[in-house]
Amino acid sequence: MKTFTNNSPRTSLMGVLWDIQKKRRYIGHDDMTKISKTFNISRMELEGVISFYHFYHRKHAGKYTIYLNNSIISKHKDFMAVRTAFENELGIKIGQVTEDQLFGLFETSCIGLSDQETSALINFRAFTDLTPDKVKQIISDLREGKSLEALSDYPRNNIRYTPPPEKTIFLKPFMRGSVMNILKHKSPQEIIDLVKDSKLKGRGGAFFPTGMKWQFCRDNKGTQKYLICNADEGEPGTFKDRVLMDSLTDLLIEGMAISGYAIGATKGFIYLRAEYFYLKDKLENTIKEYYDAGLLGQNINGIDGFNFDLSVYMGAGAYVCGEETALIASMEGKRGEPTTKEHFPVEKGFLGMPTVVNNVETLCAVPRILEMGVDKYLAIGTNATPGTKLMSVSGDCNKPGIYEIEWGMKMKDFLDLIEADDPHFILYNGFAGECLSSQDFDREISGENLLAEHIQFDYRDPIEYARKMSAVGLRSGGSFMVFNKNRNLMAILKNISDFFVAESCGICVPCRTGNFLLNKKINKIMLRHADDHDVTEIEEWSSIIKQSSRCGLGKTSTNCLLTAMLKFPDEFKEYLNARSDINHAFNLEKAVSNYNLIIEEIETSYE
Repeated sequence: MKTFTNNSPRTSLMGVLWDIQKKRRYIGHDDMTKISKTFNISRMELEGVISFYHFYHRKHAGKYTIYLNNSIISKHKDFMAVRTAFENELGIKIGQVTEDQLFGLFETSCIGLSDQETSALINFRAFTDLTPDKVKQIISDLREGKSLEALSDYPRNNIRYTPPPEKTIFLKPFMRGSVMNILKHKSPQEIIDLVKDSKLKGRGGAFFPTGMKWQFCRDNKGTQKYLICNADEGEPGTFKDRVLMDSLTDLLIEGMAISGYAIGATKGFIYLRAEYFYLKDKLENTIKEYYDAGLLGQNINGIDGFNFDLSVYMGAGAYVCGEETALIASMEGKRGEPTTKEHFPVEKGFLGMPTVVNNVETLCAVPRILEMGVDKYLAIGTNATPGTKLMSVSGDCNKPGIYEIEWGMKMKDFLDLIEADDPHFILYNGFAGECLSSQDFDREISGENLLAEHIQFDYRDPIEYARKMSAVGLRSGGSFMVFNKNRNLMAILKNISDFFVAESCGICVPCRTGNFLLNKKINKIMLRHADDHDVTEIEEWSSIIKQSSRCGLGKTSTNCLLTAMLKFPDEFKEYLNARSDINHAFNLEKAVSNYNLIIEEIETSYE
């Protein structure tokens, strides 16, 4: 463990907590006392930080800490059989640790391996395509002292498709340093103008114009400017950034260096989700190679004044840290809670300084645009969304994995490409996205977002809906989960709701309480106890959550539920009209009327 002095910078707190967690397998009382003194913060505040993150433990988590992925794609594979096998082999239940503290068994949400389910992390090493037999062998081997490194499965990249070579942008070879030479002939403002001209928008899901964000940061004054790569790829069903970081590490690093040059940032960070710990060494080794080659550090590539330092910063398990202000708070050693938008990060971000936060895919696109030229880039895709898009595909299809497609591909053609198995229900853009039905299959993947207010209209006529929507593109963040008719829609929605209940940071009452109440409503529907009044309340509560939540988590947490109700009304009616053992005729006021009468008589006698 590193040595720190009193009043050590708060930004190093997460690293200290990780050092202790990995060494002792928990953060104890004495550890907290020392940390509180070192960082000059109260124990209560420190407890708040530790308890916020999923992967920090206050009790021993076992020498081998197992996290089994419980997202819906895993549930549709061998999850239950694998969980039972772990419990039987270890003699404990989920959430427990063996008496000898050798094993701890826990569940967690999506770990970025949806194309290789059922999956788990053991001390943050990946184990994929698990079966009960594989579980038995793994536990047996660990008990015999075999190394995790030898037993674990380094995740496959599963790159399934790229466009013709002249239209492939991301998933092709990249020559180290090739794009950095272009910077010798272009000013920072010229780079920003080039990115603006390319119409590149954020690829994490928000689709904010990248060049505009860079311009705002460059124009804001600050003694220090920062660039942060958001590699906290926590949206269930998404794993494209994992593949980019693993297969094209150089591309990401040069994208960050170019961005730093353009906005005037001299320090950059890759905020890496804890679930991708196995990528940390590769990233740091490649960064070192860049320093050794003079492509990071001072006067990069011989360009006077081009200084840029880069390091990796580890997250600790919090979906909400995908939101840029929550991510910045986490890097500052705080609970990863989103802030109000009084100031945007480009004005006051990390440590109060102008900061750009960009997604992995966004940053990887920049070197390619410089490499191929703006005109060639704009000739690919559509006018609104030029270029290509990386899609993470999982679920009921024969070819799960990564697809690089040209913007503008028809949804029905994409379903053929992935060899979808009787597609019925699609989760598009992850749990925070929306549901698609067969009426959406003639649409193209591009352009505007389905959830835009001006295209919300009555779905009761599917033919009319399909006709109107065929001209409206499907803007994608990258997650694509396909389900056939054999899957239970309500079980999928329950898994999504469970996720948001667990991942809400809790700072907003509408999000914290509203998602909990909606989860109970889904339970009620699944028990066939609900009626039309419950559906009305779901719509009303969802509106409140959307309008009142501080960040994107709350604002998007009900998207899938609402669009499923819109697209699949018959499946909801089947539950609402089903026979149930609940007595709908029960009237609470009538039931307690005699009691109320007695109370009134008693109160009257005392007057």
